[in-house]
Amino acid sequence: MTAKIINGQEIAAEIQAEVQEAVEAMQAKYGYVPGLATVLVGEDPASSTYVRMKQKRCAEVGIRSIGHSLPADITQGDLEKVVADLNADPEVNGILVQLPLPSHLDEEAVLNSIDLGKDVDGFHPVNIGRLAMKGRDPLFIPCTPYGVMVLLEKSGTQISGAEAVVLGRSNIVGLPVAMLLQKANATVTICHSRTKDLAAHTRNADIVVAAIGRREMVTGDMLKPGSTVIDVGINQKEDPTKKRGYRLVGDVDFDSAKEVAGAITPVPRGVGPMTIAMLLKNTLHAADLALANN
Repeated sequence: MTAKIINGQEIAAEIQAEVQEAVEAMQAKYGYVPGLATVLVGEDPASSTYVRMKQKRCAEVGIRSIGHSLPADITQGDLEKVVADLNADPEVNGILVQLPLPSHLDEEAVLNSIDLGKDVDGFHPVNIGRLAMKGRDPLFIPCTPYGVMVLLEKSGTQISGAEAVVLGRSNIVGLPVAMLLQKANATVTICHSRTKDLAAHTRNADIVVAAIGRREMVTGDMLKPGSTVIDVGINQKEDPTKKRGYRLVGDVDFDSAKEVAGAITPVPRGVGPMTIAMLLKNTLHAADLALANN
């Protein structure tokens, strides 16, 4: 049996259309347009591409995009001053500081300086703390983990009572996904580079979220038949048939996994599009909060 393919591109397009409709309604009713500020430090090609994609999606749904491109050698104080000015700007609902930052900057201090009500990336320590606590909800959920949960929901996966294994313990994906799964009443195991007998864990899992950053590490023989597999990884694999000389693959060996899993996300067109879709949704939510508080 070949797995059902969970098409993140199609689901992200549905969410984007919902956001666009809500933005148009907000503008018609209140004369108000949500605004997202992006802060890019330096000229890292991947970061620059991500920011351009986010700005393009904002334009498509009617969200105002305010871009700040800053030099790589900016001081900590000057960067935090930019964030402080955006915090005070009533036309800015969301602030996104593109990570990673240059090594001389204190990333945690910069994230801490973002106004809690504008933390559309969901990385403020108060938002993460609320995510970790029983009976508390963050103002904003980190975008990629949020997207993972929506994909599970849209695929019809039963989360409550399920055995879930998360591969990877990063602050950006692994740990927040594990906390969200736990909130949804899954029994969660976090695996990492020091885990003994990884396959013993994944073979028992109804849900596998792979966010470990190792190309095609999870193979079909490591999976429980009928499980749902969400592949967050994006890795390059040499492919002379491609113009660039490589193609993108995930942390899961898709060809073998799809013959065992019940549902699986592809790479690309899986989790990737969901990250920006959830950022747009978070920005709309921030605008709703701003209107409610005025």
